[in-house]
Amino acid sequence: MKLVVQRVKEASVTIDHKQHSHINQGLLVLLGIGTDDTEDDIRYLSQKLVQLRIFSDEQGLMNLSVKDINGEIMVVSQFTLMAATRKGNRPSFIQAARPEAAIPLYEQFCAATAALLDKPVATGIFGADMQVGLINDGPVTIIIDSKQA
Repeated sequence: MKLVVQRVKEASVTIDHKQHSHINQGLLVLLGIGTDDTEDDIRYLSQKLVQLRIFSDEQGLMNLSVKDINGEIMVVSQFTLMAATRKGNRPSFIQAARPEAAIPLYEQFCAATAALLDKPVATGIFGADMQVGLINDGPVTIIIDSKQA
């Protein structure tokens, strides 16, 4: 399971020209789910995400988590994070979990993250054609792979 975590001033998901979800200060998370991902990956990554200290304290140091600042989280599924690009020029997505396996894991990740954050998590719609807008704060972008922990 892979996360691309972006510290944002705000983020939104638009589907069919209608805003589906929006957050203010917090984290936009792009989530890639692989064929061998399990609930162990969810537990590890949801805890890591909520506790990740990438927000500035009074001294300007990255010492605060999204929970510390009472921030929000948006999770958007993105199977293309699982792309293999070593051979050729067309990415292979063979390592991306099929929807029947990925959707329940996506939903479990969102629920686990919301429980740890003590507030709902904004989402996209799995498999939808989404337009994701954000104002990256910093910019701060972190990649976390549960298989390379």
